Amino acid sequence: MRWDEFLVLWCAVWGVVALTGYGMSLAGVTKAQRTVLLTGRIEQVREPRHGGSRSGGIWVVVSYRDPASGQKVTVTNDGERGETITSAWEGREIGVSHPRGRPHAYRFSSTPEEPSRGLGWPIFAVFLVYVGLVVLAAVGWGWPWALIGSGGPLAVVAAVHLPGAVRAKNRRIERLASMDTVRGRVVAVLKDVKANQDDGDTSITITPVLSFTTREGTDVTAHCASNIPNPARAYGRDVTVHYPSADPAGFTLDRAAEHRSAEQGVTLHVLFVVVLAATAVAGMAML
Repeated sequence: MRWDEFLVLWCAVWGVVALTGYGMSLAGVTKAQRTVLLTGRIEQVREPRHGGSRSGGIWVVVSYRDPASGQKVTVTNDGERGETITSAWEGREIGVSHPRGRPHAYRFSSTPEEPSRGLGWPIFAVFLVYVGLVVLAAVGWGWPWALIGSGGPLAVVAAVHLPGAVRAKNRRIERLASMDTVRGRVVAVLKDVKANQDDGDTSITITPVLSFTTREGTDVTAHCASNIPNPARAYGRDVTVHYPSADPAGFTLDRAAEHRSAEQGVTLHVLFVVVLAATAVAGMAML
């Protein structure tokens, strides 16, 4: 099969996948649309054992109201239950979901989820069609079309999303400025050892666990993977915790580092737009 024939076949196959996905979404039969979304509340939190594993996250008991029977259901996050709960306190609302008709197959998410149309895979399929068309244009008309096709549309998409990124950065900086500050303590240090069967090497992951009480009296237990010097020896260490009062899960130990990260994110977005636009311009100049 020649290159152009393969690329046409590529675009056709992924085009069918995309059309099928959009059709299923319109019919309301995608996996996301057949998932029951609920809001659960953490009723109990157990502090991790020092020296234990971070696998499974912080152990919690969650309750929610079954929409079918109206009864209160109480479950735990033992086993594989979706997202890992890394920040927990009694009364925190999290997302609970399960396939329609299968309440025992429940899964958690860190925040309550909004209904979805299940368009993730169809959109990805459209992107693969776009990639195939760009390569096909480059093969048929010359490689400058690869620069135009890859740089131009992506530069437009990135530019359209740039104002939203700036607004998100501003909100993040405002949230950092309004954070409350309390003292916390490292109540456990978790250690996970993973062996690589290919070369025999092992990797060790160290995860300190913080405990702090908000000014409102909420006791928070959370994994802290950054901004703790020498984390392996952090057990029992007192730290300063900054947190947004509306959501203690957004805590940080270093507001300055978070501020720099927010600024750098927008800077990288702008550079991405400039590089893509320059790529498209370079392609047009070579025609």
